[in-house]
Amino acid sequence: MQNKGLIKLFAVLFGLVSLYQLSFTFFANKVEDNAKVYAKENVKGNNGRELAKFERKYLDSVSNKQVVDLGVTNYTFNEVREREMNLGLDLKGGINAILQVSVKDILIALANKSNNTVFRSALEKASEAQKESQENYLDLFFNEFETLSNGSVKLSDPAIFGTKSLREKIDFNKTNTEVKEVLQQEINTSINTSFEVLRSRIDKFGVTQPSIQRIGTSGRIQIELAGAKDIERVTKLITSTAELQFWEVYTNAEIQNFFFAANSKVAELLKDDSSVEQVKDSTKTDDIDDLLGESADSTKVENKKNLFTYLFPNVAQNQQQMSSLVAQARVQDTAKVNSLLAEKSVRALLPSNLKYVKFLWDYKAQANTNAEGVTSEIIGLYAIKSNRNNKPAIDGDVIADANQDFDQMSKPVVSMLMNGTGTKKWAKMTGENVGKFVAVVLDNYVYTAPVVNGVIAGGSTQISGGTMTVEEAQDISTVLKAGKLPAPARIIQMEVVGPSLGQESIDASIWSFGLAILLILGWMILYYGKAGLFSNIALLVNILFIFGWLVSFNAVLTLPGIAGIILTIGMSVDANVIIFERIKEALRGGKSLETAVDEGFSFKGALSAIIDANITTFLTGLILFVFGTGPIKGFAYTLMLGIATSLFTAIFITRLFIDGAVNKGTNLTFNTNISKNWFNSISIEFLKKRKLAYIISGFFILAGLISIFTLGLKQGVDFKGGRSYVVRFDQDMNATEVASSLKGAFQSAPEVKTYGSDNQLKITTAFKIDEEGREVDELVQNSLYKGLKSYLGTTSYEDFKPGFEKAGSGIMSYMKVEPTIADDIKKSALWAVIGSLIVVFLYILLRFRKMSYSIGAVAAVFHDVLVVLGVFSIFYKFMPFDMEIGQSFIAAILTVVGYSLNDTVVIFDRIREYADNSNSLTAGLVDKALSSTLGRTINTSLTTLLVMLAIFFFGGDSIKGFMFALIVGVVVGTYSSLFVATPVMFDVSKKEDKE
Repeated sequence: MQNKGLIKLFAVLFGLVSLYQLSFTFFANKVEDNAKVYAKENVKGNNGRELAKFERKYLDSVSNKQVVDLGVTNYTFNEVREREMNLGLDLKGGINAILQVSVKDILIALANKSNNTVFRSALEKASEAQKESQENYLDLFFNEFETLSNGSVKLSDPAIFGTKSLREKIDFNKTNTEVKEVLQQEINTSINTSFEVLRSRIDKFGVTQPSIQRIGTSGRIQIELAGAKDIERVTKLITSTAELQFWEVYTNAEIQNFFFAANSKVAELLKDDSSVEQVKDSTKTDDIDDLLGESADSTKVENKKNLFTYLFPNVAQNQQQMSSLVAQARVQDTAKVNSLLAEKSVRALLPSNLKYVKFLWDYKAQANTNAEGVTSEIIGLYAIKSNRNNKPAIDGDVIADANQDFDQMSKPVVSMLMNGTGTKKWAKMTGENVGKFVAVVLDNYVYTAPVVNGVIAGGSTQISGGTMTVEEAQDISTVLKAGKLPAPARIIQMEVVGPSLGQESIDASIWSFGLAILLILGWMILYYGKAGLFSNIALLVNILFIFGWLVSFNAVLTLPGIAGIILTIGMSVDANVIIFERIKEALRGGKSLETAVDEGFSFKGALSAIIDANITTFLTGLILFVFGTGPIKGFAYTLMLGIATSLFTAIFITRLFIDGAVNKGTNLTFNTNISKNWFNSISIEFLKKRKLAYIISGFFILAGLISIFTLGLKQGVDFKGGRSYVVRFDQDMNATEVASSLKGAFQSAPEVKTYGSDNQLKITTAFKIDEEGREVDELVQNSLYKGLKSYLGTTSYEDFKPGFEKAGSGIMSYMKVEPTIADDIKKSALWAVIGSLIVVFLYILLRFRKMSYSIGAVAAVFHDVLVVLGVFSIFYKFMPFDMEIGQSFIAAILTVVGYSLNDTVVIFDRIREYADNSNSLTAGLVDKALSSTLGRTINTSLTTLLVMLAIFFFGGDSIKGFMFALIVGVVVGTYSSLFVATPVMFDVSKKEDKE
């Protein structure tokens, strides 16, 4: 081998760089472990929120302290943390969300909130059509507008987009098509602005290595915050529009008569004959306790329904009780109150001076415990002095700066400074409302509504709240400084993994990874002796290179990514197996050791088959990387990276050691006393058994297809839409019993299945998945908690929520996928499978120059996919782990495709080698090729299978279905390479020869 010195230099340098980069992860973990110890010393019990608070306190205290001193240079903890291994969501916990910027709201804003009938109808119809369509919203709106208007009105009409703000871009003479082009540009600009605003917010959140990226031109933005524990805080931060407004408000005295009249009207609407309850002053704790007693429990009482069943008015009986807070309600009743107060017959009761009143809720609920010890979440209601155009006295665009601060009582506040225009408006507004109340509203939630004691000059003001935390104040100042989103961004797909589950995944991964490595190392030494030891050294170098590359280029390591690494380790072993088997053949043929080694490492020897096999697997990984998202993209990345590094180490590093041994005169036999007679002198007539193989394959495929068309396949949430929760309990659970208990909470029984251990359940539901908004997510989660309350013991709702460390019961992970994006995910998955088959077909056709080879390979791939699908259809109801068809399953299928092709290509390469010396392809020649590669086929399949079994039994619960698909695929792929791909290739080749 030439350039040995250069290869040694590169290997040593890359190895040292890898060790240097990985050392930062070691030092960062050491400091983070110290932070956990510090937190546990300062927190009694296992309060996850408090533990996270003290961990953060410790890490903040050492953030700028030197933790690494290398003599030549040193690093602070912040610098070390920036260079540590970037762990994904499933290993570190956190949140991954895809946000959809609302194109509908952008269009409404561009049209200056036009009420044109055709325009509004087209928007509504486009929204409905998008649920079943893959087209972008603007195209759907344009088509609907063209149909509804029928030429009667144009998009450039002054009542629609011919507004003053767009007059330089849209005039009345522009056609609808020309206006559409302008709108597309405006939409793109708004989405870019949204992206920058969100990035600014995320950068200030405080997690290391946050990820935010646009997804094509769809208006979707993907955000991943690995390590984030306060999930509620994150969702508020990324979905907040940051629309700040200043409003005058009505007092409780001004609004209470309307509430009494509305109460009677609501009683009529609900057909309730019960008398109106006597209303007390709900600002007093005792009175709230009375109002929250059993008689007012809206979840139990069915015979006393009126407005005050759900709403507790704050009655002013004297001047001292005057307040901007007009009423209160339970959090779960807010939607009901909103609908009742929006009723036309109820609104009609408003006197002329209250005609445009707008009711808004407080930004934060308060816990209240009644006399019976029942705790409820209570939230305040305010009456805003709106107007015909719903325009506030002052908009948030006048804010020049905002910062988290503390008031005179040392309570957290947000201090704001206005620009010149805002300063004048604020002085005027406060001057006109001395002795009255003014509300500061952010995203339609009231943050504060204090009394104005005098004119406020200078343009400064504050947002404060009795229970506002420092984090909340920091987040509000962050979103105000980052700016307002041009349109609302809603979460259409979200995955949350709690830190407890993330740590368990890391522990399980280490166990499975370590066991897999030991199995491979032991097997290679058992089978190949000293040559196997050389292969093992190259394998360990390969692992070092992979992890060194990942940390050097800030790549994200995920649980499927670890599976990808282990799979490439198996492929690395495969390359050495192919080389060693060729060397053994040459030695059996009487060639010298040096000549046999040269032949084994030559292109005509093993190198051709290795390159072909790895390229086919690399291509499937590339397609998976292009079409996949999240962890699946991580799997594809590590798979491709592993293929590249394993080729280098298997071919060059192993060669260095073997050449060194040969030069020293070492007698390398490439076997041991145990394995020296394995697979020698094998001669099996495979093709004579092909008809039987066709019958067996046909039976399994037919059984699978019957099951698919009758029992179907269990589609995952990412393919059908819905919400999925992994909930852990303090005791073993009965899935059927829990499903029955949740039937009332979700209006129909959800799908409940044991997930890993018997005290852990996976609960999947489509309840309210078509409804939008953060409030809906909270409502569904609250319904889940209520449905499970009898099984949760003393676990509070706050502790039940996802995020933070879990000492007992609670949500360990959560996934939400809206139906629209679920359709897109399915479409991408289908294209990924089809694309991989086409690419592989073309590559094999190009490489082997015969259609029969491509047909044989693709037939085997179809065979493998159908069998795996059939197995999942037949067994998904019986297996004690998830066998869902989702993105992970598609990744497994494409990996099976790559593996099966890897096997097939090695066999085809040997057939082609033998056929080069023959005039025609005979059964004897094909049988000889199959027999000569059988040792390699079994050896590789066995090592790969051992690795996958180790991951399956000792890896995390979330990856069991994925690994089961791979295990079935490896077994079926090995079989199909021998008994499907090659026989089909032979039969097609014979037919081609006859023609």
